[in-house]
Amino acid sequence: MPYAGLGESKHKGVGSMMLRHVALACSSEENSDKFYKNLLGLKKSEPKTLPPSLSKTLFDLDSDLKIFNYRSEHLHFEIFITNRNNCCVRGVEHVCLEVSNLAVFLEKCRRLQIKVVQVSRKDKQITFVSDDDGNLFEIKS
Repeated sequence: MPYAGLGESKHKGVGSMMLRHVALACSSEENSDKFYKNLLGLKKSEPKTLPPSLSKTLFDLDSDLKIFNYRSEHLHFEIFITNRNNCCVRGVEHVCLEVSNLAVFLEKCRRLQIKVVQVSRKDKQITFVSDDDGNLFEIKS
């Protein structure tokens, strides 16, 4: 059964598809909690550890990787805690989230000192926030 709000896609040749989770990297559990738990209000799981052998095979990283899952009924982020410098080199990659009340969300961002960038374009406002590790989120309402 698809997660409500994430949608399901019918793709010729592979059947139904749905987004199950988004995996991102953060430099610390503290940064991770600040954004995913404190700002987004997601429930945090107990940590899991990916052993070096699997980490090397999957991600070419030869070390233990601690993983936290942050979830709600409609969202699931899998956050890898990595000690690498510049764990999140930012490009155009981002996650788009929809919130029911943009003003309340932005006030919470300001209280938590989360960086907010808003740009007016034509007749609408484009809003992005980023966590302390540079992961970028487009916010729509």
